[in-house]
Amino acid sequence: MVATMKKFIFISFHKDYDRFLHALRDLGMIHVAEQDNIKVDEEKLQDYLSASKRLSESIKKLKQLRDKKAAVPFHDVDIERGMNIPAEIERIENKKSALHQQLQVSLKERDILRPWGNFDPENIHRLKEAGYHVRFFIVPDREYDPEWETLYNAVVIQKGASKTYFVTVTKGAQAVDELQLEEMKVPEVSLDALDKLIDSLQEKIHGKEDALKALSAEIPSAEAALKSLESDIFFTRVARSATPAAEDKLMLLQGWAPEENVTEITNYLESQDVYFRVSDPTPEDDVPIKFKNNRFMRLFEPIAELYMLPKYNEIDLTPFFAPFYMIFFGLSLGDIGYGAFLLIVATLARTFGKEKISRTMRGMLALVQILGISTMVCGLLTGGFFGFSIYETNIAIFQNLKDQVFFDNEQMFMLSLILGVVQIMFAMSLKIVNRVKQFGWVQGLSTIGWFVLLLSVIVAYLFPTFMPMGGTLHLIVMGLSAILIFFLNSPGKNPFMNLGLGLWDTYNMATGLLGDVLSYVRLFALGLSGGILASVFNSLALGLKPDNLIGGSIVFLLIFLFGHAINMFMNVLGAFVHPLRLTFVEFYKNAEFEGGGKKYNPFRK
Repeated sequence: MVATMKKFIFISFHKDYDRFLHALRDLGMIHVAEQDNIKVDEEKLQDYLSASKRLSESIKKLKQLRDKKAAVPFHDVDIERGMNIPAEIERIENKKSALHQQLQVSLKERDILRPWGNFDPENIHRLKEAGYHVRFFIVPDREYDPEWETLYNAVVIQKGASKTYFVTVTKGAQAVDELQLEEMKVPEVSLDALDKLIDSLQEKIHGKEDALKALSAEIPSAEAALKSLESDIFFTRVARSATPAAEDKLMLLQGWAPEENVTEITNYLESQDVYFRVSDPTPEDDVPIKFKNNRFMRLFEPIAELYMLPKYNEIDLTPFFAPFYMIFFGLSLGDIGYGAFLLIVATLARTFGKEKISRTMRGMLALVQILGISTMVCGLLTGGFFGFSIYETNIAIFQNLKDQVFFDNEQMFMLSLILGVVQIMFAMSLKIVNRVKQFGWVQGLSTIGWFVLLLSVIVAYLFPTFMPMGGTLHLIVMGLSAILIFFLNSPGKNPFMNLGLGLWDTYNMATGLLGDVLSYVRLFALGLSGGILASVFNSLALGLKPDNLIGGSIVFLLIFLFGHAINMFMNVLGAFVHPLRLTFVEFYKNAEFEGGGKKYNPFRK
């Protein structure tokens, strides 16, 4: 159900407004109605948003760099240190980028120098000072002239890739110019020195990478800094939500809080320099939604939030679809072994990970436990256990169960349709309650007519002795229902308009209702297909195993585990998604769920 909310109106003197906002944030119970009525420091807000984005990206990068295998000791939380993390990452990455550029240049120079071998360039300079000129040339193999060895003291250094690398040693520099060949500049460093430089650059790059990994120890500080920024952003957005009055001397702010917290809030606000007024919401108000369900129904709230929240004046459908969803999941998965696996895994995770997992995750695991139990119970209807049928064994307890609860395929098909009819009829009853709650009894009369009409058909079919199909009593009920359907579907309008709308509703009901009921066949189809695939993998495991005891056991286990892992993954996914579809389409539609509510998000740090 949806918690009852109260509207708060605050009026603060403009000089006290900032102090009042801090007090309101410390209270942490008021959902502020956000709007852009005043101008605040837009540049400051953009700085907050930019810093938040950079910090989020930095945290994501550090989590990717963190070595999952090696235990990295986290440091104490330091928000100021966390704020500097993006700048620190940028500084390290800039240095790393510069080293990479230098490395690429050095690698290219080494590739150029490698064909000439390792020598000290200082020796070339010494020869030049002595009057001898050493020059480096590269020519295609077919253009090299052996006479150069006589004319210019050419010495071939290396031949490769259809090129010849050679040097000339002459007394003067002009004699070789007439060759007009591709000449390489005299290297400034030796090959050994270049190798050492490359090794040094690579070592420095690794050092920068290690420095980035070491920063992953500051993730808690970065996350704390991000939360602090988000709090500042929230504060700034709330500050924009006030409406100035009395020539900007007064600031008007609107908020919401659960009724159960009104006394505590009132006592707190009376100690502050602010005027406030508490009232009930009006039909025009956009009231935030806070669920108020029991412990069991609360587990299904994340499923409801996948679609959308109800409006404040609507019925919260979470408590009403939860039992159906639990049954639908069990029927879709439909294997006792798979349900037991989900139950055991979720129980172990909750037991041994109690201190590591969040409260939300504990709730999700509790939901998995319930769905696992539902699967085991629904699996008794067909007797599937990892693809084997427990009812084909000679165990007495299973044979007794077979006589009591076993359903064949035809019965499972009919059960799916019956569950569809039950949920749709239940949804229509909620539609009546929803209309009466929002608009009064008159607006719910047409839906009451449809509900009574369909219920009379069901009763006449199941209990013909009590109400024969087409009998006098049945015709009277159908006639009264027809009056509600055709003449009271839009109270206050022209009777002929009502008649036309009633005929249109009849067409939609006749075509839509059949399709809605048939949609529930998917519950039978999913359970049947999953059981067939499970038995196929069992047959493969038994058929492909060799006669050798050890080898056969290994082959059987590999095929069995791999096959059922795939089948379980696909079936669990289907058992999660298809009941969602039945809930959000068939059930929500027939309950006339409108939705569009916003979640209660109190202004707090």
